[in-house]
Amino acid sequence: MSGVELGPGRYLWWLARQLKGRVALGMLFASLWFLSLAATPYLISQAIDRGVSPRSPGPLIGWTLAVLACGLAGAGLGIMRHRSMTKLRIAAALRTADQVLTHAARLGAALPRRITAGEVVTIGISDVWLIGRAMNAGGVGVASVLACSVVAVLLHHTSPRLALVVLVGVPALGVLVGPLLGRTQRAGSSYRERQGGLNARLIDVVGGLRILNGLGGSDTHLARYVRESTRLRDQGYRVGRPSSWVNALGDGVPLVFLAVVIWVAARMAAAGEITAGQLIAVYGYTAMLVIPVSVLIFCGFDVTYGLVAARRVTGFLRLALDDPAGSAGPPGPARLHDPESGVTAEPGLLTALAGARPADAVEVLDRLGRYTPAAATWDDRRLDGIARDTVRDRILVAENGADLFAGPLREVVAGRHDPEDDLIRVAIEAAVAHDVAADLDRPVEWGGRNLSGGQRQRLRLARALHADPEILLLAEPTSAVDAHTESAIAERLATLRSGRGTVVATTSPVLLARADTVHYLVSGRVAATGTHRELLEDSPGYRALVTRVFGEEQ
Repeated sequence: MSGVELGPGRYLWWLARQLKGRVALGMLFASLWFLSLAATPYLISQAIDRGVSPRSPGPLIGWTLAVLACGLAGAGLGIMRHRSMTKLRIAAALRTADQVLTHAARLGAALPRRITAGEVVTIGISDVWLIGRAMNAGGVGVASVLACSVVAVLLHHTSPRLALVVLVGVPALGVLVGPLLGRTQRAGSSYRERQGGLNARLIDVVGGLRILNGLGGSDTHLARYVRESTRLRDQGYRVGRPSSWVNALGDGVPLVFLAVVIWVAARMAAAGEITAGQLIAVYGYTAMLVIPVSVLIFCGFDVTYGLVAARRVTGFLRLALDDPAGSAGPPGPARLHDPESGVTAEPGLLTALAGARPADAVEVLDRLGRYTPAAATWDDRRLDGIARDTVRDRILVAENGADLFAGPLREVVAGRHDPEDDLIRVAIEAAVAHDVAADLDRPVEWGGRNLSGGQRQRLRLARALHADPEILLLAEPTSAVDAHTESAIAERLATLRSGRGTVVATTSPVLLARADTVHYLVSGRVAATGTHRELLEDSPGYRALVTRVFGEEQ
C-alpha cells in the first residue's frame, strides 16, 4: 500500500486482510473456546438427567469425565485464544508502525515541514496500538457472533421461546449501544486532534528548554501548557461520558439477558415443560452468553477508537511524497530563482537574504531547495520538473536545527560521504569548529546532546561545507556564536565557497558585508537588492534592520 488513498474503515479492512492468517487463527481458537464453554452446560445437563435423576453411577461417571475433559480443553483453548489475539494485536500495531515509519523515511527532510513532531509521536505511541486493538473485531468479535448463534440453536432445541429472547435481545443491544459508540467516535476525534497539538507544544518546549531557561520564559510556557492540558483533560471527561456508558452496558446488559432467560426457563421448569437438567443447561448457556455479548460490546468500543486512530494514520500516510522522476538538471552551474519572493541566486556568488522576519528567508530557502511546492526555477526550468535526486545532489539546504546523528565526529561531519580526514579538517576549520573536533574520533551523541548550542551549530555548518554542493543554502548559520567567531566564519565561508553558489539567510552584519548580493525582504518579497553598503545607503528599512541587529549584538 503506497500513499494510502484509503479511509479509516477501509484501512482497518486492508490491515485485517494483510493479517488474515492471524485473524483466522484468533477466530478459530476463540470459536473453539466458546464452543467448549457452551458444551459444558450440555454435558452437565446430561449428567443430571441420565446419571443423577435415575441414580445411575455408570452414566454419571462417564458424563462427569466428559465435563472434566471439556474443562481441560477449554483451559488450553483459552490460553491459545489469548496468545493468538495478543499476537494479532501486536502484529497489526507493528504493521501500522512500519507503514508510518516507511512513509516518514520517504518524506525525509520534508517531514517536519508537513506535520508536527507531536502528531508523529502521538501516532507512534497511541494510535498504532488503538488500531491493533481494533483487530479484536476480526478475531474474538466474529467468534462471539458465532457463539451467540450456537447458543441460540441450543436454546431452540430446549425451547423456541428462549431462543427468541436471544435472537431479539442481541440486535436490540446493538441499537442501544450504537448511538453511544457514534458519540464516542466524534468526541474522540476532537480529543485526538487537540492531543496531537498539545504533544507538539510539549516537544517544542522540551527541545528549547535550555533557551527558555536562559530567557526566563520557562514559567510562561509551563503555565500555557498547564492551561491547555487542563482543557484537554476536561475534553477527555466529555469523551469519557459515552465511553463509561458503553463500559457499563458491556458489564451490565448481559446480566439482564441472564435474568430474563432464567426467569422464563424457571417458569417452564415449574410447569413441567423442561427437565431439571435442561433448566441447569439453560442457566449455563445464558451465563456463558454473558461473555460473547460483553466481547461484542467492547469490540465495538475498540473499533470506534480504532477508526479515530486510523483517521490520523491515513491522514499522515496521505502526505504527498516528492515525485523522484523528472528531467536532468542544468549541464553546469545555473541561476536559481524564486518568483514568489523575487529572489535570484547567481552561480558562483554569495547571496544573502535579510528580512525583519527570519521565517520569510527560511521559506525562500525551502522553495529554492524544492522542499515545499513552488514555481521556483533553476536555469529557467521549474525545479519540480527536475529529478529529485539531481536536485538533492547539487542543491543542499542546511537548516539551523538539522539533526546530528550519533557516532564518531568524523562520520558525523562526513555524512553520506566516505570520511577523508583532510577534507573533514578543512570543513571544520572553515566552520571554526576546531574546539569541537580536536579529536575526530570524539563521540557525538544523538542530536549533539553532549555539545553546546554553538558547537552544534558549527558542526552542522562543517557537515554542510564538507558536502561541497554546487549550491549551498544556509539558514542562520551563525546565530548561536559570539561576534569574534562569527567574523571568522564569515571570512572563511566566503573563501571556501569562492566560485560556488551560496545563499545565506541571515541578519548578521559581518555575513551581509561579505555577500556579493543582498536581498532585503519585506513580508516575504524582495524590497531592495544590492550590496550591503549600497543598501545601508539607499534603504532606510534595511539600515534600520541592520542597525537594530548590530545594536543587539553590541
